[in-house]
Amino acid sequence: MLDQGNTAFVLIMAALVLFMTPGLAFFYGGLVKAKSVISMMMMSFGAIALVGVLWVLYGYAIAFANHGAGTNVAGIVGFFSIDWNQIGLGQAFEESQASTINAAYPSMAFVGFQATFAIITVALISGAIADRAKFGAWMIFSGIWVTVVYFPVASWVFNLTSGMFATWGVIDFAGGTAVHINAGAAGLALAIVLGKRVGFAKGAHKPHNPPFVLLGAAILWFGWFGFNAGSEGAADGVAALAWVNTLAAPAAAVLGWLLIEKIRDGKATSIGAASGAVAGLVAITPACAALTPGWGILLGFLAGVICCFAIDWKYRLGFDDSLDVVGVHLVGGIFGTLYLGFFANGSGLIFSGSFEQLGKQATAAAVVGLYSFVLAFVIGFAIEKTIGFRVKTEDEVAGIDTAVHGEEGYVLYEERDETPISVR
Repeated sequence: MLDQGNTAFVLIMAALVLFMTPGLAFFYGGLVKAKSVISMMMMSFGAIALVGVLWVLYGYAIAFANHGAGTNVAGIVGFFSIDWNQIGLGQAFEESQASTINAAYPSMAFVGFQATFAIITVALISGAIADRAKFGAWMIFSGIWVTVVYFPVASWVFNLTSGMFATWGVIDFAGGTAVHINAGAAGLALAIVLGKRVGFAKGAHKPHNPPFVLLGAAILWFGWFGFNAGSEGAADGVAALAWVNTLAAPAAAVLGWLLIEKIRDGKATSIGAASGAVAGLVAITPACAALTPGWGILLGFLAGVICCFAIDWKYRLGFDDSLDVVGVHLVGGIFGTLYLGFFANGSGLIFSGSFEQLGKQATAAAVVGLYSFVLAFVIGFAIEKTIGFRVKTEDEVAGIDTAVHGEEGYVLYEERDETPISVR
């Protein structure tokens, strides 16, 4: 018989993860200048719309080819393959409509849960090109990238039936490689392709709305419990461990980030608190079910410290990652993935005395990072050289909300004559 409790669990967790993308819109929207907030938030909502459709049409068929009862699989199984029976979710629909289902949850519940991962991974990339990207070009990039990069990588990581990483013995419970390293590497590639913002320099671009940033971080943290605990697919002890680590690690990361800010700059900031929380959430994602909470706290604290320093690397290396997708998601994702090589229960170095797990983790991080960076660079470069990816300089300076979307984020109206006064 179908386990209705676990079915409800998976569906609720899926809703929490979907809520993360609007949360990301607030987080990113508050970090950009006031004249770019609509553009920034629209990139997240565009990802929901486009990726949601593509996942149903063929994304699941690629990411979970040969999963369950897949019988019509073509391609290189474990690397890039497609289950033709799942195009349009035909087979998943039939399985979910069966009168007797002997499973923890119907196939459609799993389909919905995994769709939300694809959506937010694409949305994360947008932070690297804030303030200067065309919306149409972004949507084209998103559709191509999610098809040739995210869907296959999700198969490597999450398809436990035939996925490449499952075969290798890589530990990535909730997507440190598939989501964060993947998005971070793509963000780096696009930041290089689009070039620096006008006036790019340390301290030149201030967040216009810190309350938005804190609100977005809070929504992300809330949704992340679904992200991590929901990856177990059952309301059991493993999910409970993932939940506790999802509380403890980002909490410790906030402390680590704020400590560095206080020592280095003399002030602990709200932006630092929000960024520290996200850094800790990123780092614990692959490790949430493989660490005791004590090791989870250490992971979070170190992630907060490391990512706080990492966000300044862009000024030294000369690339303009607008909202620190590289410094938080790529660096945090790599750190969390490698940390398992030392502290994963049972297989980490301190438990096994072997570097074998570390080697597996490092290989997985390198494969995903390189694959995503190269293809994202090629796709982004092709778009830039054809239809153009970056807005005109004058539109960037004036504010791309009006130029791209014909809207402004903040408009006041005089009480008497209702004359709009743009807030700059």
